[in-house]
Amino acid sequence: MIAQQIITLLLIGYLIYLIDSKRNYFPVPVILVLIGIGLSYIAFFDSVFISKDIIFEVFLPALLFTSAYQFKYKDLKDNIGIITILSTIGLVLTAILMGYGTFWISELFTPLSLTASFLLASILIPTDPVSVTAILKRSKGEKRIADVVEGESMVNDGTSVVIFTIFLSMFATGEQFSTLNFLTEFLIVSAGGIGIGFIFGLLLKKLMIVSFKKHELVMLTIVIAYGAFYLADALEVSGVLATVTAGMMLSHELGMKEDYESVQRHLNGFWDIVIPILLALLFLLIGIEATSYLSVSLWTFAVLLFLLSLLTRFIVVGGLVYTVPVWRREFKDDLTATSLLTWSGIKGTMSIALVLWLEAENINGSSEMISLAFAVILLSLILQSIGVYPLTTYLTNKHDE
Repeated sequence: MIAQQIITLLLIGYLIYLIDSKRNYFPVPVILVLIGIGLSYIAFFDSVFISKDIIFEVFLPALLFTSAYQFKYKDLKDNIGIITILSTIGLVLTAILMGYGTFWISELFTPLSLTASFLLASILIPTDPVSVTAILKRSKGEKRIADVVEGESMVNDGTSVVIFTIFLSMFATGEQFSTLNFLTEFLIVSAGGIGIGFIFGLLLKKLMIVSFKKHELVMLTIVIAYGAFYLADALEVSGVLATVTAGMMLSHELGMKEDYESVQRHLNGFWDIVIPILLALLFLLIGIEATSYLSVSLWTFAVLLFLLSLLTRFIVVGGLVYTVPVWRREFKDDLTATSLLTWSGIKGTMSIALVLWLEAENINGSSEMISLAFAVILLSLILQSIGVYPLTTYLTNKHDE
């Protein structure tokens, strides 16, 4: 990408954010993706592309770290149980149901192997809270659900990468599924990432005690965010969980000491500028990149997979929430919470990163899966982002009646 193209994309992003400042429920990511699709037909953007490496090495560390450290420690503590279960056991159960469902649905079109079905499911299970949590938090009484959605998305990004890499290896090598091997690798990769993030978080906390200028602290958070990710990736454990863990430890430190209020304002002043820039570029690039993979012949299959993703998430979320008495009481024992948690599970950045990862592997038989994944992700991003506000309003008003 040349400088002129980047500046043009940033200008477009600026104009969309400017419009958004005048409206309360403007689905910025959706608009940016749709604009990106339109830009893909302009010759000026022919050389613009995004890859798995660009997303993982440039965009994700900053996005994940910022989400983690800005997520209030009190909100994490209050919801740690449900966040942990939904982003681990819940995600695995969703992958299993989604995988088998995909396998059966594919029989109506081009049959996929069971391994290919599970691989496709692993691409479609991570959630992206961009724009959704802000809408939920502005809705009456839905802050708790917004906190769960935001916290779950941070952790399940790391979980989904681990699940994806296991099924990708099986798909590429033809290896048969083994529950023992799956759980062993899952635990090693996850624990390794969390461990590295913990070490980087401790380092950050120790260095914060030292008296130095606030702009140096900003530089340190950049090093921690990207350093934890890169080191974990080099050691073949979860870079996503490493960065998220380091960010959560910073959130804990900032929340424990009132002296750090000015420090947090300074950090927010920097990252609140960087993140909209990254998101604007990212969603525009997603739209540009996705266009070449969209196939009209696969849209019926993609729509069914999108509906399947909603159904499996609804079953898993409802089953977990309403089988635990304390959660059932907290979420008022009706379907409002389950419905909102289901609809808010939008597919976004991580799903795009995983599908581009699959593309980079250049494995025989993966081209249709890539097209299907892009189509489902776009359906989710557009329909769920647009629908979250009216659904929240409807369910909230119905519950109050």
